[in-house]
Amino acid sequence: MKTLETIKLGSKILKENKIKSHILDSEILLSKSLNKLREEVLIDLDREIEEKNILVFKKYLKRRSRHEPIAYILEEKEFWSKKFAVNKSTLIPRPETELLVEKLLKIYKGKKISILDIGTGSGCILISLLSDLKQSTGVGIDISANAILVAKKNALKHKLKKRIKFINKSLNTIFVKKFDLVVSNPPYIEKKDIKNLSNDIKRYEPRIALDGGNDGLDVIKKVIYKSKNILKINGTLALEIGKGQIKKVSNILIDNNFRIKNVIEDYKTNVRCVLATYK
Repeated sequence: MKTLETIKLGSKILKENKIKSHILDSEILLSKSLNKLREEVLIDLDREIEEKNILVFKKYLKRRSRHEPIAYILEEKEFWSKKFAVNKSTLIPRPETELLVEKLLKIYKGKKISILDIGTGSGCILISLLSDLKQSTGVGIDISANAILVAKKNALKHKLKKRIKFINKSLNTIFVKKFDLVVSNPPYIEKKDIKNLSNDIKRYEPRIALDGGNDGLDVIKKVIYKSKNILKINGTLALEIGKGQIKKVSNILIDNNFRIKNVIEDYKTNVRCVLATYK
């Protein structure tokens, strides 16, 4: 079977299984099956594909047909122009989170700071920050031991092992060190809304990284309370939050002696991140 026919076959199978991005996904999965860049594959559409590669391709199609995210099939996701290892123990990095990284890099450019990343997952936020903040150091914590293994792999890949520590620990444990910046993308989806998420998310991404409790604010509250004890004076807390949560989160921050410095809107003009200083 030739490349173009193979892509069309994959696209047809995915379309029948209600995968919206069926053409693109078919191209990506064939590229992975051939261990080539997508661009290389698309240049030569008349090339004959070997049977062994077709079999691998069909296995990937079967997984994607069940709505398993492409990132988990590829075992990587691009974030801040870098490739990060991901698996079912880590949330898949989102473009909205890059807006938080971008803002923090503008604020701390050229400075030497210490960063704590709460619920680090794949480590993409902390690694992206430290890749640009060359004098800074960071600690990433997560209650998932498997997520920490992924984060350590990413730190090694991006040559940041010396300036970064990833620790499997809970937010409830004692911190002896204080930080200039605490950053977190905590679970913020209301428990009742999880059933409404797309199959890609609710079936495959870790529930613990999605479920924010009855009001979506359970973990956000914990991060805010804990940050009072682990931030240096005038230290900054940077939080990613859910759509429509800014008012409630602002009130919790103000009640806990934080002063809101910045809010960051996503591509649909929803406030998705809030930066606050502890007085």
